[in-house]
Amino acid sequence: MVFTPHNYGSKKIHYIMNNADQFPLLSLVNSPADLRELEDSQLPQLCDELRQFVIESVATTGGHLGASLGTIELTVALHYIFKTPEDKLVWDVGHQTYGHKIITGRRDRMSSMRKQGGLAGFPNRDESEYDTFGVGHSSTSVSAALGMALAARAENDGKEPNEQQKTVAVIGDGALTAGLAYEALNHAGGVKADMIVVLNDNDMSISPNVGAMNKYLARMLTGKIVSGAREGTKSVLSKVPSMLELARRTEEHVKGMVVPCSLFEELGFNYFGPVDGHDVGSLANVLKNMRGLKGPLFLHVVTKKGYGYKFAEQDPLAMHAMSPFDPATGKSLKSSKSNSPTYTQVFGQWLCDIAAIDENVVGITPAMREGSGMVEFEQQFPQQYFDVGIAEQHAVTLAAGLACGGKKPVVAIYSTFLQRAYDQLIHDVAIQNLPVLFAIDRAGLVGPDGPTHAGSFDYSFMRCLPNMVIMAAADENECRQMLYTGYKLDGPASVRYPRGTGPGVPVEETMQALNIGEAKQISKGVDVALLAFGTMVEPAKKLAAEFGYSMVNMRFVKPLDTKLIDVLASSHKLLITLEENAVAGGAGAGVAEYLSTTTSTTPVQIIGLPDKYIEHGDRDELLAQCGLDEAGIRAQIKAVVSAEDHLRQFG
Repeated sequence: MVFTPHNYGSKKIHYIMNNADQFPLLSLVNSPADLRELEDSQLPQLCDELRQFVIESVATTGGHLGASLGTIELTVALHYIFKTPEDKLVWDVGHQTYGHKIITGRRDRMSSMRKQGGLAGFPNRDESEYDTFGVGHSSTSVSAALGMALAARAENDGKEPNEQQKTVAVIGDGALTAGLAYEALNHAGGVKADMIVVLNDNDMSISPNVGAMNKYLARMLTGKIVSGAREGTKSVLSKVPSMLELARRTEEHVKGMVVPCSLFEELGFNYFGPVDGHDVGSLANVLKNMRGLKGPLFLHVVTKKGYGYKFAEQDPLAMHAMSPFDPATGKSLKSSKSNSPTYTQVFGQWLCDIAAIDENVVGITPAMREGSGMVEFEQQFPQQYFDVGIAEQHAVTLAAGLACGGKKPVVAIYSTFLQRAYDQLIHDVAIQNLPVLFAIDRAGLVGPDGPTHAGSFDYSFMRCLPNMVIMAAADENECRQMLYTGYKLDGPASVRYPRGTGPGVPVEETMQALNIGEAKQISKGVDVALLAFGTMVEPAKKLAAEFGYSMVNMRFVKPLDTKLIDVLASSHKLLITLEENAVAGGAGAGVAEYLSTTTSTTPVQIIGLPDKYIEHGDRDELLAQCGLDEAGIRAQIKAVVSAEDHLRQFG
């Protein structure tokens, strides 16, 4: 089925959540219990309506489209067969869960998706009892589901099989590049856990998948039909169309019904499949049969990312994550674009430029080629480019090994994903003082993706590491020069920059290394000095001019410019630090720690992210919520200065 968009006649998209004419079956489904009241024959129509509803919802709000379209039939089949929420359904990453949210009682709230106070873009335990595990990063589903399955063992004792709690993990083939998934599969097979792992195999994560596992799955899908299948497997798959028929319908190669002695069976799972992930009736039959089996079970489901919407099928990469768009054309509704390059584009251009003059430069990404701005680099320097898949730990240790071999590795990684490789950052890079440059994108608040994707902690978790140089770019040109500075160092370094565009400073083609640990004083004033890091430099400039304060672009979180700090502390009554990072252990804490080792009595006030997780919403709204927009910083400065004046006068 290929979705044919309605003639909306306007760029402004409207849809009615409970329109019984447009969604006659979906409007009846307010919970999975309602879904289970439907006849088997009604499921295909429900899937069509659910897919259309997802398209129209995301067209209005923006969000993750392609992955959710690819799991419509799987979502319906899982909730139809399993008694959720008593049965536990654990999703991996969560990009694919919009259909799940709609049929679990949140249909009428989809217009609030990823907005402040609205639905989260990922499963969230606080949002629904059907969201069994909060998730934002990949490859966690099997571990979490295994924990639930082991916890349920005692509860299941003595119950009839049909009444026993079942546990299902849904994991994508892209997520199978992460070691965590194999650790969990190995454990689950070893303890013979009663659980089902559903592999959603669409040959994609965000980008096309890479690596040996992807090739292994491809061989499984194009292998010859295997004879002598186990009787149990024949029973489970008895109502599934022949793979020859599936190949005819889906224009796939002939696929084997069963692949005995597969990797998954070696890990202790009974393997079933592959089956057509867009045939909801067959999926439901297979899952119904599997629900009555014991032990670790593995179901291989073949899907297509963006299925049923031609624009998403044609370009699943572009339609992975969407801003509001016109479903009739698939085009974004945004009419104006900034002329300034994004920080990501600044990094991508710098990487190409530096690789052109140094063949030892290598670029590494953990499956974020597009998001990290490395598409052009891969095209120009394919031999110097490494996409390791969703394997952040491996990416960092690979970089360490390349550095040992005389290369100059640059790891392009989001702040939130670097958290997953913290042990490797310490042991494999920092302790050995290896020249690895970390280009840390999406630092600070990222907006609609919420706390799982916010880069709120990298100052804190990197600042405590010996040998690490930490830089924070205030503008586009400074970002380029800092990247060059890190490249020139004979030790580990990082450059941190936010999502999106900067203040619009022209980027100079010439590259010049900064003096390590040297800040830049922007203005001289009286009484108060503002010490700003990264994104806080621009608002600090305006407020320093407004109040007549001194203002410094600190540039380096580590090492700090202690000489300048000494001068400022001796000539001002108050120092105020500003950063888009958690206050605990952040850049401001570093300033305060340093002054505590001196004889200075000048107080330091730290302004940064509060000690809590910041939920999803528009980035500007979240900055205002945290008091880090211009108005919020102004109010905080006034309150601090007033309190200090009062203390000096009456203290």
